[in-house]
Order: sequence, then C-alpha cells, then structure tokens
Amino acid sequence: AAVDIQPACLGLYCGRTVLSVNGSVETYGDCGVCPRGQRTDDNKICRECMGSPDRYDWLYLGFMAMLPLVLHWFFIEWYSGKKSSRALLQHVTALFECSVAAVVTLLVSDPVGSVHIRSCKVKKLSDWYTMLYNPSPDYITTVHCTHEAVYPLYTIVFIYYAFCLVLMMLLRPLLVKKIACGLGKSDRFKSIYAALYFFPILTVLQAVGGGLLYYAFPYIILVLSLVTLAVYMSASEVESFKDLLVRKKRLVVLFSHWLLHAYGIISISKLDKLEQDLPLLALVPAPALFYLLTAKYTEPSRILSEGGNGH
Repeated sequence: AAVDIQPACLGLYCGRTVLSVNGSVETYGDCGVCPRGQRTDDNKICRECMGSPDRYDWLYLGFMAMLPLVLHWFFIEWYSGKKSSRALLQHVTALFECSVAAVVTLLVSDPVGSVHIRSCKVKKLSDWYTMLYNPSPDYITTVHCTHEAVYPLYTIVFIYYAFCLVLMMLLRPLLVKKIACGLGKSDRFKSIYAALYFFPILTVLQAVGGGLLYYAFPYIILVLSLVTLAVYMSASEVESFKDLLVRKKRLVVLFSHWLLHAYGIISISKLDKLEQDLPLLALVPAPALFYLLTAKYTEPSRILSEGGNGH
C-alpha cells in the first residue's frame, strides 16, 4: 500500500489509524492512539493484531492462571489444618473454578467463541508500559498514545481474575457451609476471605509488574518451587525416603513441586530444540534428592551434640 507523506508522528507508540482504503492507496487519520487490538508498524501506521500467541506467551498466561489456584490451595490447606478431612473437595472446587474461568476468558476474547486468540507480538519490555512513552512535542502538550501494544496479554489476565472471583463467590460459600462442619464458624470462611485479599494484590501485581513478570516468571517459578519445597520438608520433618512414604499428602506435595519445577525449566528453554531441552527435565527430582541425602547431616540437634562433644 502507498504511504502518504505526512508530518512526522512522534512518540514510540503513536500511530495513524487507517480511515479508508481505495485500491492500493490508504488514507490515514491524525497521529494519536491506536484502537484496541491494534499497534503501530514500522511506518507508524496502526495495524490489526492478527498473530497468535507463541509458546512462551501461552506459558506466561499459564503462570498467571496458576497463581490464584496455588494461593487458593495454600489457604484452604492452611485454614483447614487437621480439623477437617474434607479439604480435598474444596481443592477440587478451586481447580474447577479456575479451569472454568480460564475457558470462559478464552471464549470471550477475540475471536469470540473460540479458544484461539489473536495477539500482537511482544518485542521489548517497553511494549508493556506504553503510558510511559507519551510524547510532549512542545514540552507543554502531551499526546496520549497509551494502548495495549501487547494485546491481549495485559488485559486478558484481569478478565480471568474477574471470572475467578465471581465463580468463587457463587460456588465456594455454599460448599464450605455444607461440608466444613469440623471447623468453627470463624474459621469456616477464612480461605474465602484470604482470596478477597490476594485477588486485589494479584491485580495490582499484573498492572504494575506485568512486563517484568513476563520476562522473569520462569526464574520465579524455579526459585519459589525450590524454597517452598525445602521449607515444607523441613517443617514436616522429612529426613528420608521412608518419611515421604508415611503420608500420601507428602508425596502429593512433592509431585506438585516437581511439576512446577518442570514448568519453569520448560519456560526457560521454550523446548525450541527438543533433543537438547528435554534431557534438562531429568534435573527436576535433583533438589529433593539432594535434600533427602543431606538432611541427616544438617539436623540441628546433631550439630549441637557434636559441637558439645567437641568441647
């Protein structure tokens, strides 16, 4: 298409919208913000986002979808403790809520009614923070060109959290009231109250740090899975393979951490070269094995007794 010679369009994310197309000639509007679902090309023209999320984009969306689910499970377990044997049903309900919210979010995203979504390619970190790049040509008037250059990776997370919250408020209170008989009235709804706190926190986290999370989430997963596994094993006084087999719950926690660890490794490698990247998954059990093999040598009571004997 022929490009009209017009005054320069300043700003990193300002562009001209296509008003009409006559054959190979396009007519453009004034320099400004691109409509939702569009971003500027190399000629500062707003173009529709017609691509699809790549593998890394889907892994990022999967990470953001897992955050509320993991927090749900943590607080359900935290407040159930040993008082209730029916926490499993609440775990399943939380999984159902987040799964349905994810499917509905994909269905309402463009194109509506399909689990496929069209998107713009993320090129650099500044694409997530277009509000910081509004130009001021005369240092007085600011041209506001803030738009979602990473469409829809930024806003789709907010939509998902909204659906998660609505489904939780519809399903969980009735379930908890019916099954959590072993808990006191004050403890019964604490896992729901916790969600009312962490959903706003997650929303602010996405609003402020969405771009940083996009590039850092694989390493965040690896670090958190290692730290939380070590803390859990230490708190549960797991020092050998026999201790793991005593309770099925410990095995479930161990395998859950392994899945998270594998997810982090896959996110870093992106599995671009399967013959090189797949063998890395063999490292998943390594931290747990290292902990079990060295736990007996770091037992505080043993260290203190040996220190006392030395004196």
